[in-house]
Amino acid sequence: MAKVITDKDKIEEVLERGVENIYPNREELEKFLLSGKKLRIYNGIDPTGELHIGHGVVLKKLRQFQDLGHEVIVLIGDFTARIGDPTDKLSARKKLSKKQVEENSANYKKLIGKILDLKKSNVRFLHNEKWTNKLRPEDMLELASYFTVSRLLERDMFQERIKQEKEIYVHEFLYPIFQAYDSVTMDVDMEIGGNDQTFNMLAGRTLMRKMKNKEKFVLTTKLLVDSAGKKMGKTEGNMVNLDEKPWNMYGKIMSWSDGLIGIGFEICTNLPFDEAKKMQAELNEGKINPRDLKMKLAYEIVKIYHGEKEAKAAQDYFIKTIQKKETPDEVKSKKLKVKSINIVDLLVEVELASSKSEARRLIEQGGIKVDEKVVKDINVKVEATKDGILIQRGKRQFVRVVGS
Repeated sequence: MAKVITDKDKIEEVLERGVENIYPNREELEKFLLSGKKLRIYNGIDPTGELHIGHGVVLKKLRQFQDLGHEVIVLIGDFTARIGDPTDKLSARKKLSKKQVEENSANYKKLIGKILDLKKSNVRFLHNEKWTNKLRPEDMLELASYFTVSRLLERDMFQERIKQEKEIYVHEFLYPIFQAYDSVTMDVDMEIGGNDQTFNMLAGRTLMRKMKNKEKFVLTTKLLVDSAGKKMGKTEGNMVNLDEKPWNMYGKIMSWSDGLIGIGFEICTNLPFDEAKKMQAELNEGKINPRDLKMKLAYEIVKIYHGEKEAKAAQDYFIKTIQKKETPDEVKSKKLKVKSINIVDLLVEVELASSKSEARRLIEQGGIKVDEKVVKDINVKVEATKDGILIQRGKRQFVRVVGS
């Protein structure tokens, strides 16, 4: 069994870096960590889509506790994912099938292994479907009896829905109850999650206290948001998934607003905390060009998920294609069986668009070039030659199409 580390400086960084709140308070948790007792800590991930850098932030905090010698659990919420977490949602999430959940989580363990040390014995993967599906109606009645409707209705998004006269469904009420039951079943000492998960995690703290007469620590991490409260996300087009290609991950980080640089160094990199704070100070004082700092940020993040060699290659690719506006030396080639093809079909065929509707949208927005000329007509036919033609999406994605 790994020995628990009680180094005061290391514990101080764990409790400060990237931490938003600690319940019941920091002092109690610090006292426990200094005592040398081992904590059982978990982070729950609902496989409703791809793992992204927000998940990475929480997993990095979990890794810090793993390195201190505590037991860490990654809970795959294959049951709760099918309900859908209502947090921050002004309408009910679409319920997922078992098959969709399994497909979403297929590569989770591999990606999580880029952050957690899966070779150590103090890490486990569990699935909440295993115990939640065994609950009987009488069990559900007992669990529900520990919560009040008024407490569940306090949630901001439910209050907003009421104002907008939108529906609130009963199964959405059940979500935090099921998540709370995870804590009881695993008999954990602590839960870690993003600050937007505070309500759900505190529900688990309530249930632990009422059912097991046990206090559960809750640690919430900071979110990747700028000073104006704007965060990276799907709607902004700069969401960084953990399985992004290195060059695309680098480019997306470079598209972040300058306000994300400081917090990015603190919660998304492995740089020493003092160095991360120094960069934030230099940025605030205008001593350094934000672009240069952002390039370092992108490099450090890509290095975590793809290694130093790929990070260097991604940086070189960015400098060449974006800063110098050159075509990269290495461009993926795609050989077509036909000589002539509609531009919409072509984009899907060479995987520059995931669907025809996306392809049409990209063309109409001027985001597609053929041999460096913008194409805005969705009916254009592309003639593939033996020498090949260069298809470009946005600033960073290139494919050379060669005719047969």
